[in-house]
Amino acid sequence: MGCGPLRVSSVQCKKIGRAEVLEAAQQSNNAAPHTSGELRSDREVALESVRQKGHSLWYAPKRFRGDREVALEALRQDGLNLECASEELRSDRALTLEDVRHNGRWLMYASERLRGDREVVLEAVRRCGVALKYASAEMRADRGVVLEAVRIGIDPVTGEHALQHASEELRGDREVALEAVRDHGLALKYISEELRGDRGVALEAVRQDGLALEYASEELRS
Repeated sequence: MGCGPLRVSSVQCKKIGRAEVLEAAQQSNNAAPHTSGELRSDREVALESVRQKGHSLWYAPKRFRGDREVALEALRQDGLNLECASEELRSDRALTLEDVRHNGRWLMYASERLRGDREVVLEAVRRCGVALKYASAEMRADRGVVLEAVRIGIDPVTGEHALQHASEELRGDREVALEAVRDHGLALKYISEELRGDRGVALEAVRQDGLALEYASEELRS
């Protein structure tokens, strides 16, 4: 039996060879995990596999997970694939910038150094405010970065607000607090106790969402 277009077994691939595996990779979403070890070590096969399905990078030999062109093709399919790229590539600034421009959340897979890179973090939080949680402590205390993050505000999937991940000092910054509650009144919950007693901040929050009154100071609620 020859290799079908959807599944290529390791035994079959040893019999039919490289050309047929390349053809299968071009047609299939899941050929890569089933090719022989020898053919998985073929760069052209790896490249074609990730072009068709980025998660093929997870099954590629270690040397291809450190191959910039192969990894870039995988990231174009899904930024989540940065997680299995080599440490060297997760430290590649240009690659990470491209990744977080597609989805800020992928900052979580960047190297520690790049999670402290202001330009990289700004790109991430402009697309996903809650990506601030993956930034370095220094970036979470950077006023400009936090302002950008709170303008995006809530993560619709988790319900988290960017302000939750800002430094304590910036959660007590009046301008940051006002920026946060203008679009998401319930962010009042995450600002400093002092600012929850600030009439202007609390009023802005309640205008946006009446339920925010719950988080205003007792004095303002009286």
